[in-house]
Amino acid sequence: MAYLFDTPDQRQKMFAAIGIQSIDELFAQIPVELQLKRELNLPQPVSEMALQQEMEERLGVNASFSRTCFLGGGVYDHFIPAVVDEITSRGEFYTAYTPYQAEASQGTLQAFYEYQTLISQLTGMDVSNASLYEGGTAVSEAVFMAMRVNGRHQKVAFAGTLHPEYRLVLETYFARLGTQLVEIPHVNGVLCLDSCRAAIDSETTALVIQQPNFFGCLEDVAALTEIAHNAGALSILAFDAISPGLLKKPADYGVDIAVAEGQPLGTPLQFGGPLLGIFTCRNEYVRKMPGRLIGKTFDRKGKDCFALNLQAREQHIRRDKATSNICTNQGLLALRTTVFLATVGPHGLRQMATLSHQKARYAADVLTKIPGVRLKFPQPFFREFLLETSRPAALVLSAIADKGINVGPDLLRFGIQNVPDAQNCFLVALTEKRTRSEIDALAKALAEVLQS
Repeated sequence: MAYLFDTPDQRQKMFAAIGIQSIDELFAQIPVELQLKRELNLPQPVSEMALQQEMEERLGVNASFSRTCFLGGGVYDHFIPAVVDEITSRGEFYTAYTPYQAEASQGTLQAFYEYQTLISQLTGMDVSNASLYEGGTAVSEAVFMAMRVNGRHQKVAFAGTLHPEYRLVLETYFARLGTQLVEIPHVNGVLCLDSCRAAIDSETTALVIQQPNFFGCLEDVAALTEIAHNAGALSILAFDAISPGLLKKPADYGVDIAVAEGQPLGTPLQFGGPLLGIFTCRNEYVRKMPGRLIGKTFDRKGKDCFALNLQAREQHIRRDKATSNICTNQGLLALRTTVFLATVGPHGLRQMATLSHQKARYAADVLTKIPGVRLKFPQPFFREFLLETSRPAALVLSAIADKGINVGPDLLRFGIQNVPDAQNCFLVALTEKRTRSEIDALAKALAEVLQS
């Protein structure tokens, strides 16, 4: 068992139940000569993450599971406390049918209520739904919601720095709806404000921004939001789920809808899925929001209870007025996020974000000292950045992978055309799990590949 769940208070209750005061009394029946009296030569306490890393090194974990991960592009290798797996693996959670009907259990509804509360605190937004499928779907659902809010259907503006997969989902949804998708070009990795002003007009329903953007760069979200609002359009922000630990919360930018990929908050990499869609908005738009909303009320005996307050989908009362065809939520992954956020707390989240940023700065400094390597864009970044090398990225990443280090992805994987020399560019992402020695090993491996 990875997680020991008995607290000091719980141990005192167990002692009281059997009539003792301490652990010494429990073992008093063992003859003194048989009791181990020597002091244990234990090292100083360390964090759970450091302990796990040390134990894996000592146990010599299987090589296929000990590869160093610098992969980015939307899914990240963050540390997950053992309590997350321990609680979410309990049978009543792990085997529960994802609820979308009114007969959902009180325990499940309470878990989603807690999820909504924590996500609202994380983002600063007024309201959160009980989750969507993943980040890409959340972006498209946010655009549909903007259309319901302002009644505009002619045009949607989106950042040229938006995640390519989010863009593909948008294009798929709107392929036959007659809505024009307008891409706003970037200059050196961030949106051009003048181009944004020129692209947004009275027919634009929303502006979709990403912070940090797909290249890892920080956008001027407040200025972009102001441009959208001046034209009567809504501002939709796709944010990094751990970034509020160090950067501004989405609400602080003044955006109308904030969405995210929730994988960094307690969900393993899992070969790229399943994932979790976070969806939040302002309170005045709540009845236009997709998915479901859990509320707290009281029963006929006056006791607290939970209910599906909002379930505006086609199978329910709204019928043709349904807000979307989203017919479920990511119940298990939303629960993992709830346990994760409750465990790490605001201080832990800030520590995660700060360490990720500091290690990214160190990695960028070390890697760009290698001949033939440079940062593609001279912009501030959070925990991910785009490198350009003197050789094709696909060949470089393959050679580094042979050394037990995973980096990337490269831009050609996404068919990106709006970056010069894209074939030589790839992403590098840092999390709190990466160590200085691992970063130095990446630098050594990259230097050897480029010199070979």
